Amino acid sequence: MDKSIGDLGKVHGNLAAYIAIARLDHSTKHIFIVPGMILAYLLRGIHTPSLVSSILLGLIAAICIASSNYVINEWFDREFDKFHPTKSERAAVKTQLSGTIIFLEWAGLVAAGLACAFAASKLTLLVACVFALQGIVYNVSPIRSKDKAYLDVISEAINNPLRLMIGWAMIDPTTLPPGSIILTYWAGGAFLMAAKRLSEFREITASHGRELLERYRASFAGYSEISLTVSCFVYALATSFSLAIFLIKYRVEYLLIVPVLIALFGHYLALSMQPASTAQRPERLFEERTLIVLVGLLTATFLFATYVNIPGIDRLAGQQYISLE
Repeated sequence: MDKSIGDLGKVHGNLAAYIAIARLDHSTKHIFIVPGMILAYLLRGIHTPSLVSSILLGLIAAICIASSNYVINEWFDREFDKFHPTKSERAAVKTQLSGTIIFLEWAGLVAAGLACAFAASKLTLLVACVFALQGIVYNVSPIRSKDKAYLDVISEAINNPLRLMIGWAMIDPTTLPPGSIILTYWAGGAFLMAAKRLSEFREITASHGRELLERYRASFAGYSEISLTVSCFVYALATSFSLAIFLIKYRVEYLLIVPVLIALFGHYLALSMQPASTAQRPERLFEERTLIVLVGLLTATFLFATYVNIPGIDRLAGQQYISLE
């Protein structure tokens, strides 16, 4: 990790700069761990000898591994982020950082994360290893999947089911979540990432032009506004399809959440098309009141469907014909 020529003349980074690139303020994204915990509890019950330590160790592992990925993300993106209207203000762009310290910071975070995961359970350790590997695949050449259209979204979105599995392992480290809900999380994450890119595409192209956009992120050369919008639609359909399989198999009353989920996806897509959209900064989504209301409604509907049996709703899962005689 040698310093590039572009680092010459920059102010040397201090401790604050190295802490900043770990993006601890992005820890709000770990909210996606919570549904994994809830689903494991509802479907399997508690299968861990020490619930408190399992949750604490799993959470620390997730934060450390995510931060290690952010560290190498900022380091390897520093020559590209300078073309982005806001990311050009990042510490790795504005200051001269040491490649050796960056490597040690990354290695230290990975080691701490894997140590906590190992102490938690074998499943948590396995997921944490994949989580750390994803950061390398996504950011580091020669693979660097973030530079390849569509693969960038699919590879980044895997963080969603990984967080789901960490949450699941906190409650039941003896099994994996159902495949249908893993695919739901993956496709849902792809929708969020595609919507983020759609927002960036629209805003940067309008304000700075297509050429600068592609200098910031090579994958945008393979996208258009239409293709990104269509991909959002496809990922939303894939999410709904996988979720429907899960809902029908495990509790048909959960079908009640589908209309709320559709409204949530529709609102998020509309949000991504607004100027300076928070869809580009998912860690700030808690500021969107309508989005929070919809998430709250989704949660309330989920709880209602969990504890209230609805007579006759199981007919939706079987073959029914309307007789005309």
